[in-house]
Amino acid sequence: MKTLEPANKMQFSQIKLLSTVVILFILTLFFSTNTMAQEKIQMVRLAKIKVDPLQLDKYNDALKEQMTTAVRVEPGVLTYYAVADKNDPSQITILEIYADTDAYKSHIETIHFKKYKETVKDMVKALELTDVNLIGSAKKDGM
Repeated sequence: MKTLEPANKMQFSQIKLLSTVVILFILTLFFSTNTMAQEKIQMVRLAKIKVDPLQLDKYNDALKEQMTTAVRVEPGVLTYYAVADKNDPSQITILEIYADTDAYKSHIETIHFKKYKETVKDMVKALELTDVNLIGSAKKDGM
């Protein structure tokens, strides 16, 4: 068995180190690109809804049922946040985030979404849908 000379051992260590650095770089690049691609394909939408103030409680119940069902049973429905204007609670804004446009298209064909649309059709006085790009987010752990 041949033993490595000191110079060869040093050269071997450098090659091993360089190989490790290259592999780590490639893995980092792969995962960074993959993460960026996932963020870019998400569909993010703002829904601004004017609800008949006399039917607001019924509307909110229908909305909450639809949102919780969608998040629970649809893998492509990632997030819903619904907020009401403090001065006019009948002005509702919803932030919706879907895995991609196919997830959204699938969502609007579900039984629970169609039930929601049928339930609220006479409650909604105006609807404005705006597709947006998510430029950042921050949240505390566990939220």
